[in-house]
Amino acid sequence: MGITLYMNVFDVIIIGAGAAGLMCALEAGKRKRQVLVLDHANKAGKKILMSGGGRCNFTNDDIHPNKFISNNVQFCKSALSRYTQDDFIALVKKYKITFHEKTLGQLFCDDKSQDILNLLLAECKTAKVKTKLNTKVNKIEKTTDQFIIETNQETLKCYSLVIATGGLSIPSMGASPFGYKIAEQFGIKVWPTRAGLVPFTLQPEDKEKFSALAGIAVESIVSNKQISFRENILFTHRGLSGPAILQISSYWQPGEYIVINLLPDLNLLDYLKKIQQTQGFKQLNIILTDFFPKRLIETFIKPELALKKLSSIAYRDFAQIADLLQSWHLKPNGTEGYRTAEVTLGGVDCDAVSSKSMEAYQVKGLYFIGEVLDVTGWLGGYNFQWAWSSGWAAGQVV
Repeated sequence: MGITLYMNVFDVIIIGAGAAGLMCALEAGKRKRQVLVLDHANKAGKKILMSGGGRCNFTNDDIHPNKFISNNVQFCKSALSRYTQDDFIALVKKYKITFHEKTLGQLFCDDKSQDILNLLLAECKTAKVKTKLNTKVNKIEKTTDQFIIETNQETLKCYSLVIATGGLSIPSMGASPFGYKIAEQFGIKVWPTRAGLVPFTLQPEDKEKFSALAGIAVESIVSNKQISFRENILFTHRGLSGPAILQISSYWQPGEYIVINLLPDLNLLDYLKKIQQTQGFKQLNIILTDFFPKRLIETFIKPELALKKLSSIAYRDFAQIADLLQSWHLKPNGTEGYRTAEVTLGGVDCDAVSSKSMEAYQVKGLYFIGEVLDVTGWLGGYNFQWAWSSGWAAGQVV
């Protein structure tokens, strides 16, 4: 055990009892540090519990630094290479939690997210980590070698202070700009934030046109000038969602168009020309039902064309149809914002933080981990792995 002089003095205080904070706590506790985790919520790990539809997509088989967004693209490499997905998977197996790969390397619990939270809490208990919930931090000050933390209940002191408060996503779960304000208090730059992995809203005219398709999912390739993603898109009453849309949203800027290919595995123009020779007696809409739901065909293609026999349709019309369905240019009106966003883009400047220890260069003893940093992963377990890796890295040194 670390030696403390008073009951309210700890080696390490971690603000935030989420994925990164708990990982840091259990690692520091293993090193016999006296660790206290504070959180304003009434329960630890709330976002863990709701993640992955309640089954927690806890990591990905294919973690690679190029699947993270940051103004310092090199920053995440160190932590990700020192605590890998295999390390966390080994921990999951130690607790006999069964899991499966859903798609594209995404690993989910067979049972429920609570299993992952229970694992973290059990490791924290073994490491003698203390936790205080329903605790609001009102003020933080720094002396020469300590931090003084005033809460709604008491005044605490520590030698290492870890900020693991996450981003702004899902304010209904208690998300707040707390971590960014602490960084700014100590003169650390914070990159502008915005919602990531978030559904798009549509322009009024498009919303009216496509709302009839709510509930339909189509495997598609969604692209912009930077990147492409191939997964499902989902039409909703508000706009577009689904994995491919959430992925591209992190790379989208207001005013930009996205391009959607609703039929990735076929050259539709060539196919229609070919089928015209053998099945010219069939109506266009009948041919297209092999690939698309009836509602989608009715929405995208005017009835006077959809009901025509193939033999009476000109090649230029085929080209127009193929372009409409395989190169659909859409300008979103915006996103649904932090209310439904899975992550927050931007955050504490990585140039101000050590990629090895997560300690702020200009404030000895102050650490930032997890989503509060300017590191955002793709959909599919990447953000959890960043929480595990960054939390582990800080846990080795605090």
